[in-house]
Amino acid sequence: MSEPLKMTRINCAEDDATKLVDELREKLSPRGDIVSEAGRQRTIELFGEPLSPQQVVERICTDVREQGLPALLDYSQKLDRADMTVEAIRVTEPELEAAHQAADPNFLATIARIRDNVAEFQQAVLSQDASVVRESGDAKIELRQRYLPLQRVGVCIPGGAAAYPSTLLMTAVPAKTAGVEEIAIVVPPTDFGGYNTDLLATCHEIGVKEVYRVGGAQAVASLAYGVEGIARVDKIVGPGNLFVALAKQYVFGEVDIDSIAGPSEVVVLADSSARADFVASDLISQAEHSPGSGVLITWHPELIDQVQEHLESQLAQLPRGDLARQSLEDYGALIVARDEEEAAALTDLLAPEHLHISTADPEAMLARVRNAGAIFMGHYTPVAVGDYVAGPSHVLPTGGTARFANGLCSNDFLKRSSVISYNAEALQQGADDVRAMAAKEGLTAHSASVDIRLDH
Repeated sequence: MSEPLKMTRINCAEDDATKLVDELREKLSPRGDIVSEAGRQRTIELFGEPLSPQQVVERICTDVREQGLPALLDYSQKLDRADMTVEAIRVTEPELEAAHQAADPNFLATIARIRDNVAEFQQAVLSQDASVVRESGDAKIELRQRYLPLQRVGVCIPGGAAAYPSTLLMTAVPAKTAGVEEIAIVVPPTDFGGYNTDLLATCHEIGVKEVYRVGGAQAVASLAYGVEGIARVDKIVGPGNLFVALAKQYVFGEVDIDSIAGPSEVVVLADSSARADFVASDLISQAEHSPGSGVLITWHPELIDQVQEHLESQLAQLPRGDLARQSLEDYGALIVARDEEEAAALTDLLAPEHLHISTADPEAMLARVRNAGAIFMGHYTPVAVGDYVAGPSHVLPTGGTARFANGLCSNDFLKRSSVISYNAEALQQGADDVRAMAAKEGLTAHSASVDIRLDH
């Protein structure tokens, strides 16, 4: 019989709640130090010294940038234990077609429905060109904001512990909706990754044809710098393990990235109307990612014990219950706030990836909260619907970055340019303001570029 669940409990009426919540947030912040002891030992085996994860990533990225394909193949062998050849790295179109033919038709129908859900939402939020026209007499100014899709995007799909066709849908479909012409998928050379029938079938179903069997930091580097057979991209998106996250951080500036993703997390804001068994399942659903965090914030103390009881019973019945239990003990908490206002303030302090408002009046609580990646309203909207079927992408800011960062969407695959057009009369009307600003800043060539046009 397992030991009782030992989750952190915080009572805001008794504890220094802000300090304890800060400590909880720090555990999940993107500092680059959440790595297992086995991972540290593996680093020593491969590199001959106990490098930090950041140092490992820097070495891998530098080698791929300087040596190209040979370094990519070498790291695939060392890290993924995959003896890849140049020919085997890219998944061929016949392989994609064969996987599609072998896939369960019911699964493909599910993929098609989800693709349509995602595309519908992503099209609805897609930015459109905007314009402003100013006219005064013969003077005319036309100002436009022009949006164009990125030419080429790389997408990281995990594949170490499980297959994730959902992540493919939540990244590639928004990119396709934005109009990206070239989408390169990188996925580890594993049974859950580049050799997984369901994943490859999903690629074919949604029209993705460029898939590479490479994973980890070396895959990120190959997308950022380009190697023989893999052209460099403009932006890299998608989740991964610690080394993928740090590699994306390292290559940022060479290419754009979506975010530095950390462990999955959920905060459940619950009042007396919430069902304890529902709340327990919400906490476990993110904790089972392992690592993952589940935090309950309520102003009804009696709910805490009820949720704890259901956590115990549900964890005992789940295949990944032991992993979820460890995550809840390491990164979870049961918090009693003094009132709704304090509960909202604590939520904003945590700035979670997922926020589930499980209250009688979710809209009222929503108005109090600012920071969250995705918000799930009411008792019958579990995070799982956002993870899989609703339409907004499940690639979301983690580690408290929802204070300033956003979830992935179709607009992240657009670049925008301002387009400015003045006629001669408009330039004449604006000239004095240009001259005044140029004189104030000592940039006389600026005003001269106006004067030379008006002198003729």
